[in-house]
Amino acid sequence: MEKTGTQDLDGSPPPPPPPATVPTGVRPQLIDPVKRVMISRPGFGSSGRRIQLEANHFKVSVNSPDETFYQYSVSLSYEDKKPVENKGMGRKIIDKLYQTYSSELGGKRFAYDGEKALYTVGPLPRNKQEFTVVLEESMAKRGSPSRGGSPDEAVKRSRRSLHSKSYIVEINYATKIPLKSVLLALRGAETEKVQDALRVLDIILRQQAANRGCLLVRQSFFHDDSRMLTDVGGGVAGCRGLHSSFRPTHGGLSLNIDVSTTMILTPGPVIEFLKANQGAREARAIDWVKAKKMLKNMRVKATHSNREFKIIGLSEKPCTELYFTLKGKSGDGANGDVQPEEISVYDYFTRHRNLQLPNSAYFPCLDVGKPKKPNYLPLELCSLVSLQRYTKSLSSQQRASLVEKSRQKPLERKKVLTDSMLNYRYDEDPLLAACGISIEKQLTKFDGRVLEAPRLKVGSNEDCIPRNGRWNFNNKRLLNPIKIERWAVVNFSARCDTSQLSRELINCGRGKGIIMERPFTLIEEEHQYRRASPLIRVEKMFEQIKVKLPGPPQFILCVLPEKKNSDIYGPWKKKSLSDFGIATQCVSPTKINDQYLTNVLLKINSKLGGTNSLLALEVVSRIPMIKDTPTMILGMDVSHGSPGRSDAPSIAAVVGSHSWPLISRYRAAVRTQSSKVEMIESLFKPSPNGEDDDGIMRELLLDFYSTTNGQKPSQIVVFRDGVSESQFSQVLNNELDQMIKAYQHLREENIPKFTVIVAQKNHHTKLFQAGGVPENVPPGTVVDTKIVHPRNYDFYMCAQAGMIGTSRPAHYHVLVDEIGFSPDDLQNLIHSLSYVYQRSTTAISIVAPICYAHLAAAQVGQFMKFDDFNDSSSGRGSFTSAGSVPVPQLPRLHKNVAGSMFFC
Repeated sequence: MEKTGTQDLDGSPPPPPPPATVPTGVRPQLIDPVKRVMISRPGFGSSGRRIQLEANHFKVSVNSPDETFYQYSVSLSYEDKKPVENKGMGRKIIDKLYQTYSSELGGKRFAYDGEKALYTVGPLPRNKQEFTVVLEESMAKRGSPSRGGSPDEAVKRSRRSLHSKSYIVEINYATKIPLKSVLLALRGAETEKVQDALRVLDIILRQQAANRGCLLVRQSFFHDDSRMLTDVGGGVAGCRGLHSSFRPTHGGLSLNIDVSTTMILTPGPVIEFLKANQGAREARAIDWVKAKKMLKNMRVKATHSNREFKIIGLSEKPCTELYFTLKGKSGDGANGDVQPEEISVYDYFTRHRNLQLPNSAYFPCLDVGKPKKPNYLPLELCSLVSLQRYTKSLSSQQRASLVEKSRQKPLERKKVLTDSMLNYRYDEDPLLAACGISIEKQLTKFDGRVLEAPRLKVGSNEDCIPRNGRWNFNNKRLLNPIKIERWAVVNFSARCDTSQLSRELINCGRGKGIIMERPFTLIEEEHQYRRASPLIRVEKMFEQIKVKLPGPPQFILCVLPEKKNSDIYGPWKKKSLSDFGIATQCVSPTKINDQYLTNVLLKINSKLGGTNSLLALEVVSRIPMIKDTPTMILGMDVSHGSPGRSDAPSIAAVVGSHSWPLISRYRAAVRTQSSKVEMIESLFKPSPNGEDDDGIMRELLLDFYSTTNGQKPSQIVVFRDGVSESQFSQVLNNELDQMIKAYQHLREENIPKFTVIVAQKNHHTKLFQAGGVPENVPPGTVVDTKIVHPRNYDFYMCAQAGMIGTSRPAHYHVLVDEIGFSPDDLQNLIHSLSYVYQRSTTAISIVAPICYAHLAAAQVGQFMKFDDFNDSSSGRGSFTSAGSVPVPQLPRLHKNVAGSMFFC
């Protein structure tokens, strides 16, 4: 008889998981039509020193695991059977339904997702029910002028401020979701209903937050509290809230609570928002064309009526020139004839409403009516309501301000989390109480391990031992420095002294082993082009380069006018990398010192084929599981266009290691694909025209062959970034299949063994040192017990030294491991790959191949910023799977730089 008590749910370790579907180290049948599934955890790591840790997971006990959730589909419509499309109405209608028909519904409490699903503990009296719900709503246009309005109508509307509206609610039984499925999942079993049960528990928490008037953003909620706002400029604020989700873990069911931030419009007067948004010192400087676009669909509150409205546009004329017909009783005639009056919006509010509008004579009005029936309000009477999300991309200044102001030290973050558990009392919710759920108020405690930092090799065969995740090249030489004989400096910035910059760069390089001749030429941008478009500025600069240089240089140092997001960057990189095949390094120095120059030299040396440092184990070819078998390491990422750019294609980038047995040198292959598509479409894509491009994998495999004297990889380790847990099966069954097909297309018989690992940074688990230690966890901290998945093979690693704020560990998920790494070997390999990032002298937070893929996608993606490649010189375009939307292709990188670490 199956045990159904609470012990397994309470945190006692579950029994070992069942064996992996594909045994470690064993190759599955390639033509087997059965879908691949994730492997189970093969064991636990043991290397490293022990450390006591805490995590923001709160232990959950379930005292009634035999309870069952009943799911019902909900249909909301008006009396004429038209569906209710306003999402905000759903919760109001269901709340009223509960108040009105509680007895008919058996007194059951609801968990409502705000859309089409409703959950109860135990069944409702009937499987199918229909109810009429009556809501009282405020009149739409009380006391505000509209075209053809009159004082009489305004008075009538103000006297009759509420009216009733009826809705039809249909509730139909859908399915049962047993809470016991969570118990089974905690014991390592795979059950179909476990995600459904966890989703219901999460919906209960969301409903709690909705009842408190919070803004809901997926699994996070945000309070209307000015103390939680962080102004980042431009009329935008970061709003701090909480993320919450129930998670099955190795230690039992837990509630993951974390600090979360979303961007909102800064509440307050509309005029002040527009001034901040446009950087205008006074209201008269506002660009009303931009303002109209920005304000559309925002919600405002009218101060004279205390009512909310939605903005649909701006009037074309100012308030004093915007007339409408006001009807009213004259009072002179015996029968009180109605005398219409043409009056401006300004005069209506100042004369009839006795409101002061000192500046509105110059402003347009907000239109808060309907497309064919405008309703105008003076700007000065309107304020933006709180908790309105801002979904546009942030500027670099806004992003930097948000990061700086949102940082929390570990102890501060812990206090916020524990206080929230005490204040919100999640487990007192009637639905959770009905399931016997109780939640501890303290963070989960457990043991972690700290891996030893790998030893590095630098110049003169010297050892370099990182300390606290850091090292430097003070009095050290680069391992393999490049000699630079012909190079040039181009300057787009009027404020930079390029002569001084080049001298100091040469002097710093000499100390690191890089011998740099004097630059062949220093080219200043011609003054008349500084206000031209970025494309023209770059074109004119290259005209000068061709005139002043006898041939292509080894590299060009390019001084940009802005430190970040310079408009010149994309056209410059496209011209240099695609058209001319010249490696370039862009700089915009605000302060030139040895550290800055060293960082620049690290990038230049890597781009030109040099090596800054290697793992000591690489040099002697002693990396476990890799030293004896040709191994290729891939990093994969997809970058998407900025919010609001649905037409911009996504950029897929894959970097592949070469020169085995090294694991520090990489080449990138980059392609465009359908907008917002996360799965990489061009890993294997046979060219229909017989062109020399069968996809990304072919390019990287041929490069591997060429750098290993024709040896072919027998093992491929894949690091995939940017996918959620719901997409793991697509990585295994779509992307992995493409990689295998690409290998077969090269007429290779022995398919390599694959290990596929997904790396996630966008999660909400934080690690803290136990015992009130104020510092972040030390670099190299790894956790593969207690807070990890009860069955799947995952672990957390914090390779970096967190100097500011609270460190976020990387969450690694091993989907398949045909190579057969032991947990220790795999964790040490991943830890080592955080130390091979050639641009830096610190351990990075996620493996270098993924960082390189991200850099390559971002840099090549800049090519798309100013060009329409449907009309580009390449003349090639592909189509999406639907065959209707063309995806512009990137220009190919020049052969001189295609194999380099141009992205470094």
